Amino acid sequence: MPSDLAKSGVKSKCFGAESAIMAVYCFTLLRNFVAMSIVNIAAYKFVTLDDIATLRPALLERCQALDLKGTILLAPEGINLFLAGSREAIDTFLGSLRADARFADLTVKESLSETQPFRRMLVRQKKEIITMKMPVIKPADGRAPGVDPVTLKRWLDAGQDDEGRPVVMLDTRNDFEIDVGTFDNAIDYRLTKFSEFPDVIAAHRKDFEGKTIVSFCTGGIRCEKAAIYMRDIGLEHTYQLDGGILKYFEDVGGAHYRGDCFVFDYRTALTPELAPSTTKQCFACRAVVTAEDQQSPDYVEGAHCPACVGTRAAVSAPESAATAKTSITPATSA
Repeated sequence: MPSDLAKSGVKSKCFGAESAIMAVYCFTLLRNFVAMSIVNIAAYKFVTLDDIATLRPALLERCQALDLKGTILLAPEGINLFLAGSREAIDTFLGSLRADARFADLTVKESLSETQPFRRMLVRQKKEIITMKMPVIKPADGRAPGVDPVTLKRWLDAGQDDEGRPVVMLDTRNDFEIDVGTFDNAIDYRLTKFSEFPDVIAAHRKDFEGKTIVSFCTGGIRCEKAAIYMRDIGLEHTYQLDGGILKYFEDVGGAHYRGDCFVFDYRTALTPELAPSTTKQCFACRAVVTAEDQQSPDYVEGAHCPACVGTRAAVSAPESAATAKTSITPATSA
């Protein structure tokens, strides 16, 4: 908790406060901080795994012993995980995972919540940790080059990269995610699943010639795989946004970004301040449901929204809010 306290800004603002007003302010900050007691982490790494048969049960046993919830995906190309639990449990798990040399440099994105966003603990074996249906990931060959958020912001401020080439932002996410928010002037091809990406890019290759391309996604995994593919087909000035949108929010805020960022858990979307937004997702049709849409009589949580009411997508009996929120698991084909 001390490290969380430092991150929250409570320590620097409140300790040593003298005025009554500041004391009330600090009490409010501390109360809100204590309420956000669940640590949510997301991480992935492309690395050769040839021992999944033994690694899978070991990870499941470790997570269950620590009362963690979420999903870990294992594939020959690497690991992809979304977990939530107490600070002590998360730190203990990461310490043991990083003791394995293959995961020693695992980068983790972290946020806090008041409640546990997942209802069970799963460790699954997959053919790919994010499905492209294109065998381009060879961990031994290294990752695609990346651009950090601070450098990207500088490029976007200038309208060009450091070599004077125009910068094109390429959104590799699905259409319903993009509807929640994306970078200014980003290109997207309204993908319904990530496996459509190779064919779409091959058909629009001329759109990117002579430009610097920055592929981006929520946390980095899709844009890393996308960048590798694009460089493989000859688009040499292709980079991935290191850490994805969430790392960009963490480092530089919402500059050059409009809206929020869709996430695959009960929060639905995060603001550039990494706080849960008012946006929701329809459990029936997956459409984005804004705060205004939620006031419509056509919106019933867990049943239908203005976009799908009266259609086959809508369900006749509303699912409970708890079921809708905890049924979300990371989409390997997203």
